[in-house]
Amino acid sequence: MSSSYDGPWTARKVREEFFNYFRFKNHTFVPSSSTVPYDDPTLLFANAGMNQYKSIFLGTVDPNSERGKLKRAFNSQKCIRAGGKHNDLEDVGKDSYHHTFFEMLGNWSFGDYFKKEAIEFSWDLLTNVYGLPKDRLYVTYYAGDPQNGIPTDEEAKQHWLSQGISPDHVIASKGNFWEMGATGPCGPCSEIHFDRIGGRNAAHLVDGDDPNVLEIWNNVFIQFNRDDDGSLKPLPNKHVDTGMGFERLVSVLQNKLSNYDTDVFSPIFTRIQELTGARPYSGKFGNDDVDGIDTAYRVVADHVRTLSFALSDGGVPNNVGRGYVLRRILRRGSRYVRKKLGAPIGSFFSSLMPVVVETMGDVFPELTKKQGDIKEILDEEEESFSRTLDRGEKLFDQYAARTKDLGAKELNGADVWRLYDTYGFPVDLTRLMAEELRLGINEKEFEDAQEHSKLASKGSFKKDKADLVKLDVHDLAALEKNDAIPKTDDSSKFQLGNITATVKGIYYHKEFISSSSGIPADANFGVLLDRTSFYAEAGGQEYDTGNIVIDGATDFEVTNVQVYNGYVLHTGSLKYGQLSVGDEVISSYDELRRWPLRSNHTATHILNFCLRDVLGDHIDQRGSLVAPTKLRFDFSHKAQISLPELAKIESMSIDWIKKNVRVYGKDLDLTTAHKIPGLRAVFGEAYPDPVRVVVLGYDVDEVAKDINNPKWRSTSVEFCGGTHVMKTGDIKDFVITEESGIAKGIRRIVAVTGQEAHEASRVANSLKVRLEQLELTEGKEKDTGLKALSVELGQADISVLLKAELKDRLATVRKALDKQIKEKENAINKAAVNALVTFFQEKPDSEVYFAILEVDGNAKACRNNRPQRILQNVVMQGKKLGKTVYVFSVDVENGKVAHANYVSESARSRGIDARTWATKVSDILGGKAGGKEDGAQGVGVNVTQVGEALKVARETFSSKYN
Repeated sequence: MSSSYDGPWTARKVREEFFNYFRFKNHTFVPSSSTVPYDDPTLLFANAGMNQYKSIFLGTVDPNSERGKLKRAFNSQKCIRAGGKHNDLEDVGKDSYHHTFFEMLGNWSFGDYFKKEAIEFSWDLLTNVYGLPKDRLYVTYYAGDPQNGIPTDEEAKQHWLSQGISPDHVIASKGNFWEMGATGPCGPCSEIHFDRIGGRNAAHLVDGDDPNVLEIWNNVFIQFNRDDDGSLKPLPNKHVDTGMGFERLVSVLQNKLSNYDTDVFSPIFTRIQELTGARPYSGKFGNDDVDGIDTAYRVVADHVRTLSFALSDGGVPNNVGRGYVLRRILRRGSRYVRKKLGAPIGSFFSSLMPVVVETMGDVFPELTKKQGDIKEILDEEEESFSRTLDRGEKLFDQYAARTKDLGAKELNGADVWRLYDTYGFPVDLTRLMAEELRLGINEKEFEDAQEHSKLASKGSFKKDKADLVKLDVHDLAALEKNDAIPKTDDSSKFQLGNITATVKGIYYHKEFISSSSGIPADANFGVLLDRTSFYAEAGGQEYDTGNIVIDGATDFEVTNVQVYNGYVLHTGSLKYGQLSVGDEVISSYDELRRWPLRSNHTATHILNFCLRDVLGDHIDQRGSLVAPTKLRFDFSHKAQISLPELAKIESMSIDWIKKNVRVYGKDLDLTTAHKIPGLRAVFGEAYPDPVRVVVLGYDVDEVAKDINNPKWRSTSVEFCGGTHVMKTGDIKDFVITEESGIAKGIRRIVAVTGQEAHEASRVANSLKVRLEQLELTEGKEKDTGLKALSVELGQADISVLLKAELKDRLATVRKALDKQIKEKENAINKAAVNALVTFFQEKPDSEVYFAILEVDGNAKACRNNRPQRILQNVVMQGKKLGKTVYVFSVDVENGKVAHANYVSESARSRGIDARTWATKVSDILGGKAGGKEDGAQGVGVNVTQVGEALKVARETFSSKYN
């Protein structure tokens, strides 16, 4: 195949021609797998195109599934290499080719074509379609490993030479052998390299880390399996797995020396310049990039691609595993935006992300579908980091200056840990900042500080549970008399961000003291401030956590917040430093914990309104819990809520989210507020005066001006002192995961919102896919799979509606399988009994019947002890006929042999005892046997010896009749 195209090779055109070529070669397009490999715990992110085909290579794929029927495939796989074994994060920006996100163009053959066709396709596409000069292409093949008995891949070499490539461009390489792991499928590979310069023989530069002689394609020929003992055995089905770096290929076709100089990145660079006002990108590296701006362009462009794709696939920045890698990427990028590009952060990446969607959303539609979710997560994370970045950088500057004053070359590791623990600076970001000043990090001190913090955290957790600091009636009486400690102004809890405050009281061991200096390290104590941004536990909403900080001097970790008669007590322990009454501090709650609390609290109001709307005005709140991961709502209702009613409640709640109405909150005098039509208040609750009123969609001032207007019944109006989202759309999603009765006339609903709702939907969908796959299987595999899925479904935190639907569907599949099993069992039983009857009809003078019955042991056709039952049915038929019988059934898969006999009266008179007979057979088969003199049975384990056991059974019988 050749191309008549001679126009510019845009990135879009390069990808399009790759797709067209392999469609023409009868390959099936398989969409890229998610960058977040939920079903493969061995991977942080998808980092190669072959990941989604592992089951085919390993031979574990269901042959009846779509994947199992696949013979030829192609796609462009989304890959992320950051964190874990494959980590390019710290190299991004420094050179022309490292990326944390990249596309891998690939084609695959699963037991179809092999080396000849794969090599022909590669050469044809590169030279005839893309028009690359043949004299600038070099290929490698596996040089072999004689010591381990692996031969040179002469086959690949000859196929390359047959393409007409010059022999001195075909190079043996000892590194060209690919393995999935320590064991499993593996094989030689063959790389294609391109010389950017040309006009020379660059064979000696291949695999030499020369930036101008670069690998662009790798063909892996999976033809062996490595066993546990390290030996290689040929695979019955040979596969081809190829991967071509998209960004590198584009740079070659556009004759650019850097991937970043192509139109893969130029639209992003243009948008970065528009957002920041920085100078244009000029493609400089290292010392040539004097102001560091070109490096910043590369880092930010790379990172926005990684974040956009990872978040569109369900990744979420957090403190664990892949979530922490994403947080590191965002914070690293944010620091470059602020420090090098001179732009404010808080919503920068969400403003840059649309250009990624515009340029790639047609090929990867999940970007377009999830654009709103990506924006919200990016803003949430970036805004959180923006609040500590300035303070952290100032502290870093102090640490760096102190290090240089001491003549040291490394930052103190404890200081580096402090930057992470208090200010959210990932250690690799601090390392980068240190490198800019030609400083290192004392890794040993850092690890020691990290370990100490973990141990202290474990101890603190135990103390929090067992020894929560509380103010009792005597403490409150003392406070009321103490003018130096006022009641806490907590109005800032309804606002975003940190505030400055003054320490007014320190409470430890039932005493108010002036300083923490006498309190033991890691001990819990309480702090009272004049004003706070923390939310104290109330109204069902859990307390905030966070830090009370004096920058560079003190960090008090807040693990619990309670309010006592207007005094907000922050409980926790010191990470470092001391606190004294009168200290000015920064009150900094954990925004990433508060965010879902807000969502779940507003969702609780929406749920309360929808319950009343669907079930009636008798609904009264009886309790609630607003936690970061879920909401729980207890209410009066006499009957279980039906599935159609639940569906309507959930649907109405989602409609409120989609309306994206403003959420208003303001204090009104209690008497006036009680007059609002449709008001929801907790039965028996004593409310303050004035009371805070929270309304969806209408300003509280508007409500107050027309207090009796019946239209207020059309929305949610509640007395509530909790924190809420700005707009209902911030909640993102809503899924009811539980509906139950907790007491007579009291029902409970549990629901999740936001990311937890997305995760519940993802889990439900994966269970649905598994059920669909099981519907295509047969026998034991289906039986075992249905049992496992039934248990997993019962335990899954997913939509109650989807769970009910899946349970009904699973029950239908189970019923059909049970019927099929019973029908098959009856047919096997009938055939086995008929065989015995036919035998004696044809040989009426015969005294004995021997057989190995085709009942497939213990499993596929029959379950539990039914194979033995079939043996017994055959034996009983022999008894009816007065004939001696010995029958066997073999279950090779489970390594069992069932056997049973009956000894007729005539045979017993000749000295044959069924128990002795069965014992002799068990000596061959293993296991135990038992019974009576006229009939015995047993189960053995030596399945390969059943023929010998049958021989012994015959000889034992014959010895008594001869």
